[in-house]
Amino acid sequence: MASDLESRAKEAFIDDHFELAVDLYSQAIVMSPKNAELFADRAQANIKLNNFTEAVADANRAIELDPSMAKAYLRKGIACMKLEEYQTAKAALETGASLAPGNSRFTNLIKECDKCIAEENGELPKQSTDKTSTNVTIPLDKTSRNVTIPLASELTDRTTKDAQQVVSSAKPKYRHEFYQKPEEVVVTVFAKGVPAKSVSVDFGEQILSITIDVPGEDAYIFQPRLYGKIIPAKCKFEILSTKIEIRLAKAEAIQWAALEFSKENTFPQRISVPSSGAQRPTYPSSKPRRVDWDKLEAQVKKEEKEEKLDGDAALNKFFRDIYQDADEDTRRAMRKSFVESNGTVLSTNWKEVGAKMVEGSPPDGMEMKKWEY
Repeated sequence: MASDLESRAKEAFIDDHFELAVDLYSQAIVMSPKNAELFADRAQANIKLNNFTEAVADANRAIELDPSMAKAYLRKGIACMKLEEYQTAKAALETGASLAPGNSRFTNLIKECDKCIAEENGELPKQSTDKTSTNVTIPLDKTSRNVTIPLASELTDRTTKDAQQVVSSAKPKYRHEFYQKPEEVVVTVFAKGVPAKSVSVDFGEQILSITIDVPGEDAYIFQPRLYGKIIPAKCKFEILSTKIEIRLAKAEAIQWAALEFSKENTFPQRISVPSSGAQRPTYPSSKPRRVDWDKLEAQVKKEEKEEKLDGDAALNKFFRDIYQDADEDTRRAMRKSFVESNGTVLSTNWKEVGAKMVEGSPPDGMEMKKWEY
């Protein structure tokens, strides 16, 4: 029953078994493909797994089936924001807000969308103060020089800039560092003894968001725009006793010049990654020219495989290849038939061979003789 699968999926979601929840929701959808609730709930589970594209698809399907479902618009908006599609996210959230006027989550997310859209467009907050005249010159008597006094707005701007410099130069609460491999970047935040429930890590296409909010302490937020793009679905993190280790799966095999993106770093260096995954070592040689024995071995195997044989050699190779690629029953059938028939029968049918003794079958013009010791 679809309702039973739905109940089990909700229990799995509550227990943070998101992959199981997605699988159970998928089974329920097969049985009840017109149920908008199932698609909306699977979208939520996909968001937890960072499967944002799948979450958007599920939310869209839920909206098609039930255009009045507010939570479907909410989940579409959240997934689109994670994909940095802020205009689409804002449109979905505004529609959802009109369906659920009392839900503050829509309002907060719409504000966040507006901020991100403004940043993308390079827009700055409008200044209400007219800055055509920044200084006031007060004339004194003839024997004294004039005194130039800056306006209050300029003093405020200077004070704000000074304050920003002080804040930016303040030492962060937790130290972090990173190193990289051809396929991933590993970020380590040295936060000792932090409860797992106080840590939140989210991944975007080119954004990493780390929040450590321990009760009674100031929240630590580290949200850099990354040097390169990542694959959110393959990223993961682990909370240890002395640190938080985050593994970012690179979308491209390039050398990151830094963890955070900057305009100065515009020429990434591509890394040559072997197709087999981990690079196997080449063995040293006393000769001046080094020999890659792994490559030589692969070449010999390829030549052996492509080698064209004639006569008995070709036949033996044919049977050897069959035996090598066969399952266990086929191999048993080949061994039994060959031994019991004194090499005159080779069968691959275990059902037939396993039920009886295999009699010899000599070629035409020849006869079988029993070997006498």
